[in-house]
Amino acid sequence: MPIASETPRIGARHQLTRLGIGAGVVIPALMLLYVKVGSHGDHAWSDIFAHLRHGPYGDHWLTNVIWMVRLPRLAVVMLVGWILGAVGCAFQAVFRNALAEPYIVGVSSGAATGGALALVAGVSALHSGVGVLMAGFVGGLTSLALVYRLGRAGGRSARVSVSQLLLAGVTVSALLSALLSFILMLAGHDTNRVLGFLLGHTSDASWPKAAILAPVALVGTVLLVRSSRQLAVLSLGDAVATSLGLDPRRVVLHVLLIGTAMTSAAVGAVGIVGFVGLVAPHLARLAFGLDWRVNLPAAAAIGSGLMVVADLIAQRGLAEMAQRPGMEVNVGIVAALIGAPSLLVLLRNTAHHERVQ
Repeated sequence: MPIASETPRIGARHQLTRLGIGAGVVIPALMLLYVKVGSHGDHAWSDIFAHLRHGPYGDHWLTNVIWMVRLPRLAVVMLVGWILGAVGCAFQAVFRNALAEPYIVGVSSGAATGGALALVAGVSALHSGVGVLMAGFVGGLTSLALVYRLGRAGGRSARVSVSQLLLAGVTVSALLSALLSFILMLAGHDTNRVLGFLLGHTSDASWPKAAILAPVALVGTVLLVRSSRQLAVLSLGDAVATSLGLDPRRVVLHVLLIGTAMTSAAVGAVGIVGFVGLVAPHLARLAFGLDWRVNLPAAAAIGSGLMVVADLIAQRGLAEMAQRPGMEVNVGIVAALIGAPSLLVLLRNTAHHERVQ
C-alpha cells in the first residue's frame, strides 16, 4: 500500500520537474526576445544586456524604454496570460467541458463594462491606469454576484446546478453586452479608446498594474492548485463526488469566486483577450496528462508564453508583414487569429485520438 500511494505523488513530481525545466528554458528566452524587440525598434543584444545590468537609473533613452515601457508591459502581459491559463484550466475542470473558458459565466462582460465606464468617466488617468483595472475588477465580481443570484432564483435554499449557472451567465452576458453597446454610443470622442480596450490592449501597461496583478495571480493560483484534488474528484461526476464526501456546489462556488476575481483583474488591466484561456489548458493536458496538480501551473505557464508571443506579433509581426513600421495591432485580435485555428487543430486531434482508442 505505501508504494501504491506514493506512485501518483512520484508521477506528479516527475511531471512538475519536466514543467519546471521546460518553463525555465522557454519563458526566459521569450522574455529576452520581448525586451529586445519592441514596436519601434530592434536593438543589439549587447545594448539590451548593458541597460538591463545597469538598472532603471540612468538618463539614456534606451534605459527608459526598457525599464519604463517594455519591462512593465512584459510583466503585465505575462501575468494576464498566467491568470487566463490557470482560470481556464480550473473552469474546464469545474464545468467538465473542454470548451469552458475564463469568461464562461459572463465575467468578461461585467469587467469590460466596468472598465468602459471608467474610461468614459475619465478615471483611466488615475495612477497609471489602475483606476480602469479596479473598475473592471469590481464589474466582474458584480456580474458573478448577479449570475449567482439568478442561478438561485428558486430561493435561498435552492441548490445551484452548473447548468443554471451557465444559463444565468449567458443571460447576464447578453444584458451587459447591450449596456456596453449603449456606453459605446455615448462615449463620443472616447469611442476609439473604449473599443481598443474591448479588443485587448497592452500599450498602457505600467508597473502599478503589474504590482496589482502579481499578488492576484500568485494567491489565486495557489488557491486553485490547493483545490486540485477536489477538482479531480469532481471530474468523476457529482454523484461520485457526493458519495466520497465532497460537496460539489461548494467546490464550484469556491473555484468560481477565485477564478472570477482573477479574470476580472486581468480584463481590467488589458481588456478582453480570447482563446488564451481555452488553448492553454488543452496544451497542458496534451503535454502533462490529466493530473490537475500539474495541469493548473502548466496551463498558467503556457498561457503566459502564449500572451508574450501574441503581443510580440501584435507589436512587430503584423507591421513587418504589412510593411508599415510602427503599426500596432490589439493583442486580442492576434490572440484570436492564432488561438481559433490552434483550438480547432487540438480538438480534431483529440477526437481522432478518442476514435483510435
